[in-house]
Amino acid sequence: MIRTRFLPFCLASALGLTACVSTGPELRDVAERRATPEIVQAMPTMNQFGAARPAPPTRSNAEIATDFLDLAFLMESGRQIERLSRFEGPITVAVVPGGPASLSHDLDRLVDRLRQEAGIDIRRVAHGDGVASITIETLPRARMQRIVPEAACFVVPRVSSWTEFRGARNSRAMDWTTLETRERVAVFIPNDVPPQEVRDCLHEEVAQALGPLNDLYRLPDSVFNDDNFNAVLTGFDMLILRAYYSDPIRSGMTRDQVAAVLPGVLNRLNPRGAHGGGAVTVQATPRAWIEAIETALGPGTRDGLRVTAAERAVSIARQANLADARLAFSYFALGRLALATDSEASLNAFQAAANIYDRIAPDGVHAAHVDMQLAAFALSAGNAEDALALTGRAMPAATRAENAALLSTLLMIRAESLDALGRASEARQVRLDSLAWGRYGFGTNAALGARLTEVAALSP
Repeated sequence: MIRTRFLPFCLASALGLTACVSTGPELRDVAERRATPEIVQAMPTMNQFGAARPAPPTRSNAEIATDFLDLAFLMESGRQIERLSRFEGPITVAVVPGGPASLSHDLDRLVDRLRQEAGIDIRRVAHGDGVASITIETLPRARMQRIVPEAACFVVPRVSSWTEFRGARNSRAMDWTTLETRERVAVFIPNDVPPQEVRDCLHEEVAQALGPLNDLYRLPDSVFNDDNFNAVLTGFDMLILRAYYSDPIRSGMTRDQVAAVLPGVLNRLNPRGAHGGGAVTVQATPRAWIEAIETALGPGTRDGLRVTAAERAVSIARQANLADARLAFSYFALGRLALATDSEASLNAFQAAANIYDRIAPDGVHAAHVDMQLAAFALSAGNAEDALALTGRAMPAATRAENAALLSTLLMIRAESLDALGRASEARQVRLDSLAWGRYGFGTNAALGARLTEVAALSP
């Protein structure tokens, strides 16, 4: 399965422009008020997240059962999966030598979480020590995208290396729907991206190597969602994986067979979700909406067509009465893309997204992303106090979601706001904190310097 490559996040600027860049000036080239010589010469140590504390799912088990079945028995294309497949027996994970330095630490954390939270018998082994159940190989992004152009990272069955994958990529062996039991799976991740992106790929692709193969835009609390708001496995995701590997579920079962035993499995694993009545009917995501979102945010679309596609996504969601994460994401996409041409429309779209996210996922990472954009608007309008309030409200959710890039940007906006209020000493410390998180979230000094410059340009 593929983690979709969408446009990078952008900020509103005081001039109504955007600067969505992945490269930029080295940090030493940033204006001295933004990055003093001391900061440049003694960059803070890269921050990394500690123990995860995911919130348990809050929806009923009846709703979660519907999600489980759609995740496990449908492909992203809409194709049916006739029989569930999973690994049977202990699972091993190996990494081909040559990966980024941060990968091993983040993979250890992930494997430990899968053992503790999902109850999966999984462990790391050395590459070459037999054939691992899951093999993780890293390579340059450009090399990956020559084969799979829209992929940030992806996972494929029945192979254990890039060489094997290239030899088999046009064969039936790559078809997940032909599996009844998983034995060998390969995960491919770029090795020239920020540590956070490597970590995000690990979580989504290893989770899909183990379990569900689908993504559902309707889910507000899952990495199994192509909106990419949740990047590390949530409490919902761990419940799905625990159910996937629980008795009496096993490889080879049909959708009806799983549906018959799933309520009992979920009620045992998640007693708090046993309320809520019987089966839940959900609205399928219209294919036209998915195509509009992919046109708006995916690669290869001319800038002039992106806003039109986002407006079409909003219209489709409203006409289909999708008053959930799908409508909110439509507004969020429109807000991002309208920045360059219509700041008032952009602000209105972000506020519409905020109203929905506050209802369906209060105090979550979705609202934190919106608050970051609203804080940028406030700072550029000279409302530093409002920018401080918005960033302060967003930071706990960004931390819980382990989104260092978002957290770093929020801290940069706070630093600019503090400077605007004459609190220079506080601003300096906050800016240093933003750089420590930015090293994990943005990777290179060039990318970090570009974001720092972008945020600095917001301040009147």
